[in-house]
Amino acid sequence: MKVGVLALQGDVAEHASALADCGAHVVEVRVPGHLGGLDGLVLPGGESTTMSMLLERAGLFEPLAERLGDGMPAFGTCAGMILLACDVLDGRPDQRSFAAVDIGVRRNAFGRQVQSFEAELDVAGLSPGGPFDAVFIRAPAVERVGPAVEVLASVDGRPVLCRQGRVLVAAFHPELSEDLRLHRLFLDSCEGM
Repeated sequence: MKVGVLALQGDVAEHASALADCGAHVVEVRVPGHLGGLDGLVLPGGESTTMSMLLERAGLFEPLAERLGDGMPAFGTCAGMILLACDVLDGRPDQRSFAAVDIGVRRNAFGRQVQSFEAELDVAGLSPGGPFDAVFIRAPAVERVGPAVEVLASVDGRPVLCRQGRVLVAAFHPELSEDLRLHRLFLDSCEGM
């Protein structure tokens, strides 16, 4: 399986390592030509407004929007969640998102860097069972969930892991955990592409 990691900014190496440990062939995506032949793409954590500008500058926004529109599986974590959301409630006026999952998110809603935390999540349908240790760093919060979106995990009643079709989004950083179950869950959605 050939899976890309958007490599413009953020936790690229950590996601690439987790995907490789799951047996995927990993491609770091920096230019439109890197999207060819991918079975799926991870949009990592980082800074969403910076990533949005870098996507435009690299000429990646439109080709990636087209691939997502054609049903390419995606996994967005933290800033990647923001980029995949339909609504960014407090983004910059010029910030664009891919609207690949019907959620409204608020950037940094769980607090600043010093308010980072870990939480054990009960994730619906995660195999094998047992809690997933999630790392939250300047995490966004989901404030609106559309009818086609499955909420797979929450913290204090706020959705933090959601799925719509073949798009998975997390407010936290699963790449900072040694637990590969969420990366495997994403790779399962990439089969048959």
